[in-house]
Amino acid sequence: MKKVLLIVTTVFVFGFVNAQKMKFGVKAGLNIASQNITVPTYPGVTYSLENVIGVNLGVYGDFKISNKFSVQPELLFSMQGAKLTTAYGNQSADETHSLNYLNIPVMAKYFATEKLSIQVGPQIGFLVSATDKINSNITGLASSSTDSKADYNSVDFGLNFGLGYDFTENISLTTRYNLGLSEVEKNVPSGMTGSKNRVISLSLGYSF
Repeated sequence: MKKVLLIVTTVFVFGFVNAQKMKFGVKAGLNIASQNITVPTYPGVTYSLENVIGVNLGVYGDFKISNKFSVQPELLFSMQGAKLTTAYGNQSADETHSLNYLNIPVMAKYFATEKLSIQVGPQIGFLVSATDKINSNITGLASSSTDSKADYNSVDFGLNFGLGYDFTENISLTTRYNLGLSEVEKNVPSGMTGSKNRVISLSLGYSF
């Protein structure tokens, strides 16, 4: 963790010191989130993993290094998670994991054209809250909603890939894919593989 924070800090300082032009802004948008959960198979039991819809919002700084490159650190509140449906005969249960993070991505931006940028960069996320909600009509499994923050790792690491388009000097649109690199859950249930975050986001930004 210390190495990642050092890298993020170094990139930020490098961008600030070498910036030809600086601007700051706010952004907000939608998340389509899921996790790469793999569950055990049992006769007659089927599983389906679904996306959950959330929002992202926060602030950013854009440090222009040259006509082709800039560095953009961000501070974002991000709603993530996943939904797992289990079916057995005519009975089923939906389990929704709702995870809220405070994410700090640092994006390197290469401008393929004057307005279109290709973006990549690391991200560190800090878990703010987590809730597990079960809607069930399976005999013996009751519906419930619980605070589950203690069951998840407090820090999440990932790598972002994205595209950005500057409509004007102030307004931009960004689409991004977050590839989670660290395990989300502290203790993975027997027979399952660990889960990692997967998030597609679309955000509209306004620079000052």
